[in-house]
Amino acid sequence: MSSTELPGVRAVAAAVPPVVSAVKVAEGEELRSVALPGLTLTVRSRPPERAGLPPALFVHGLGGSSQNWSALMPLLQDVVDGESVDLPGFGCSPPPDDGNYSVTGHARAVIRFLDAGERGPVHLFGNSLGGAVATRVAAVRPDLVRTLTLVSPALPEIRVQRSAVPTGLLALPGVASLFARMTREWTAEERTRGVMALCYGDPTRVSEEGFREAVAEMERRMELPYFWDAMARSARGIVDAYTLGGQQGLWRQAERVLAPTQLVYGGRDQLVSHRMARRAAAAFRDARLLTLPDAGHVAMMEYPEAVAQAFRELLDECGGS
Repeated sequence: MSSTELPGVRAVAAAVPPVVSAVKVAEGEELRSVALPGLTLTVRSRPPERAGLPPALFVHGLGGSSQNWSALMPLLQDVVDGESVDLPGFGCSPPPDDGNYSVTGHARAVIRFLDAGERGPVHLFGNSLGGAVATRVAAVRPDLVRTLTLVSPALPEIRVQRSAVPTGLLALPGVASLFARMTREWTAEERTRGVMALCYGDPTRVSEEGFREAVAEMERRMELPYFWDAMARSARGIVDAYTLGGQQGLWRQAERVLAPTQLVYGGRDQLVSHRMARRAAAAFRDARLLTLPDAGHVAMMEYPEAVAQAFRELLDECGGS
């Protein structure tokens, strides 16, 4: 058992398949399950406006799901054939058979999905953890990536923001289990408000309907027996990726990315420091930088129109495909 795995999680998950609430599927979206060697992924798609559009894949961050891209995808369905994936252990995707929640493990899942569907090269999007995953995919499999759009990517920082420390602490042995016990009495509403306060530049921008949907999703996730295990081990994966040097280091891999890259950073991001924007713009060899002063950690949810416009401009520079 991994040092960050909660006691009994694997046994419970194997013995009693979780019965949880249905996940939200927005109008025009479709969900499907894709079985691959060693893992099963749930994929959210939105049919393109016409046949023949280039494919795009959207990868969420720590604790997120494919729903994180539901505001952006309809704004791009006239220019890409978009799909968003639930990484292993998140959304509706079950844990991977090998229990590998490292950045490399998640990147391998994305690569297996793209290879199996023969959809590459794709316009690849990533947020936070998904940004680190997408960077690694683009570095090791350039044949799979047309362009790269990164929203607050989780790339190593020497001085981590104080507000990001609690998330990093989840990676320590026993902390996730302790936090789960300490917060057992918290309501889904309380948990959701806490997450939004951390991730949004201005949580008051979330509509009442959006908040209710987020609460329902939080309730669904908390019913999953592997929820904390997936969170803890993925957080550990980010911390481990931050410490890797040499060719496996994320900054070194960013330098190897050949795809035209759009970077998006929020001025109010409490998890990925805005000061990293310039370093990222210098690391990626063909980079453009969009700064949204009032955005937090999830600009594609807070300001989807601005992110969509930035991608359209990137697409125009690349000849529209």
